[in-house]
Amino acid sequence: MAVIERQFAERFAHEWIDAWNSHDLDRILAHYSDDFEFSSPRIVQLMSEPSGTLTGKHAIRRYWAKALSQAPELRFELHTVLCGIDSVVLYYKNSRARMAAERFEFNQEGLVSRSAAHYDG
Repeated sequence: MAVIERQFAERFAHEWIDAWNSHDLDRILAHYSDDFEFSSPRIVQLMSEPSGTLTGKHAIRRYWAKALSQAPELRFELHTVLCGIDSVVLYYKNSRARMAAERFEFNQEGLVSRSAAHYDG
């Protein structure tokens, strides 16, 4: 285990926000390992998956493609980057002016192996 360095966290945050704002799924997914796990309350709503968790790029690509198609105006604005042990939390505003926090855990290759989204409403 290692403390995430500020420089890595800032670079990741800006690349991640830019990727999402581009709506380019390949660019977004480039930040993640092939078998990463993603949890979000929106998975329950959009994918009818009661656990709120999906695993693997294939399943998550389908979810994010569906989400992006329903929100063509989607745009994130980064507010805060927090560093932890093998993890980073991004606090950002979405297109609906709602705040979100997402926690990212990284593997040895510097790719996201697990993430979880949290929303204010």
